[in-house]
Amino acid sequence: MHPLDRDFWRRHAGWPALLFILFATVAAGTGLDESFARAWAFDPVTRHFIGSGAGEWWAKELIHSTGGLLIRILGGILVLVWALSFRIGSLRHWRRPAGFVVLSVALGAGAVGLLKQLTNVDCPWSLAEFGGDLPYVPLFADRPDSLPRAQCFPGGHSSSGFALFALYFLMLGRSRRLARWALGGALLVGGVFAFGQEARGAHFLSHDLWSAALVWFTCLTVYAVGYRGNVWEAAGRGAAAAAIQPSTRSASPPGQSGRYPAS
Repeated sequence: MHPLDRDFWRRHAGWPALLFILFATVAAGTGLDESFARAWAFDPVTRHFIGSGAGEWWAKELIHSTGGLLIRILGGILVLVWALSFRIGSLRHWRRPAGFVVLSVALGAGAVGLLKQLTNVDCPWSLAEFGGDLPYVPLFADRPDSLPRAQCFPGGHSSSGFALFALYFLMLGRSRRLARWALGGALLVGGVFAFGQEARGAHFLSHDLWSAALVWFTCLTVYAVGYRGNVWEAAGRGAAAAAIQPSTRSASPPGQSGRYPAS
């Protein structure tokens, strides 16, 4: 069965797109974000978010700073593996999968970063109803020119956790069980990062779910279009060809090099 059959597209594109569109429509047309934030993250008595003040040690230092550092270290290791695969023969088999993860993460983070520059949406902590001094302007509303530029949509930190979606697509070609574990891990890490940022007042729920959708569909596009559903096999064929080339050349009698194929 082809890895990109109709069932694949239904499970990985159709259903996720439908769920995301339904949520985005509800969030844009209602006060879901504000209600959700008031329900758990914002204390109306102190007029502070639970992840600020005394909560900074876990929301900012632990989840945001330490969590972000761990993701950057993982990304650095993958970039190093990819780069060294051009010099170290034993790493050549990992060049294609490492390159897939690096490319997926870079494009996903780039898409989120670009939207943060274009959307001009405030953080919750800047809004008057959450202790700030700015009015709430919905995502698709006309923002008054008198308001300062804002860069809080989508959620950047949670996108670094959801970037682990790339590991799910990486594992699809090796083990469906490992792929499911990778998917669960990505949802867990991205969810924890989102929780920490929403607890600080840095983002609303929709900010982080938009990030999850952007990263998911970026990874899907790289996997299906860039790699045609095959992250591993081409590297395996290349390594096999490289391994047999020397022996075939040496086996060819002098003057008859065209008799035997090179690979």
